[in-house]
Amino acid sequence: MQLFQETPADWWEVEALYDLCFAPGREALSSYRLREGVAPVADLCLLLRDENGLAAAIRYWPVQIGGAEVLLLGPIAVHPTHQGEGLGGWLMRESLGRAARLGFGRVLLVGDEPYYRRFGFTRLEGVIMPPPTNPARVLGLELEAGAWQGVRGEVGKHLPG
Repeated sequence: MQLFQETPADWWEVEALYDLCFAPGREALSSYRLREGVAPVADLCLLLRDENGLAAAIRYWPVQIGGAEVLLLGPIAVHPTHQGEGLGGWLMRESLGRAARLGFGRVLLVGDEPYYRRFGFTRLEGVIMPPPTNPARVLGLELEAGAWQGVRGEVGKHLPG
């Protein structure tokens, strides 16, 4: 298994993996509205490949909450033939380490707290994803101590500049 940074040439192959791993209509989720027309954070979009092709992928996107810049993690997917091999954890640890080294302070995701707690994510109070997101699934991680302190409000699209 080899780790790569995603390139523009990988885009449709990664999209096909997401289509395979997630329910139809995934683009209707609120997190996708925050990504429309916004470029992902290329340095953090990673792939795992083996001799048979794409095994796993993770992407990150810039969003804003009350004027604060935040990384939105997702989607992350592991090909069904590789699930249970620890590839998702590998991508999480590698990408979060890179995010910290690049100076990002906080990460947001929508997911199951029991699963993501192992990576340090906890439920965020006062951070509101666009509906119909379940507030119990809005999770955050501090890559710098205190990075979530005072960051509250609605999650919005990243506004460049």
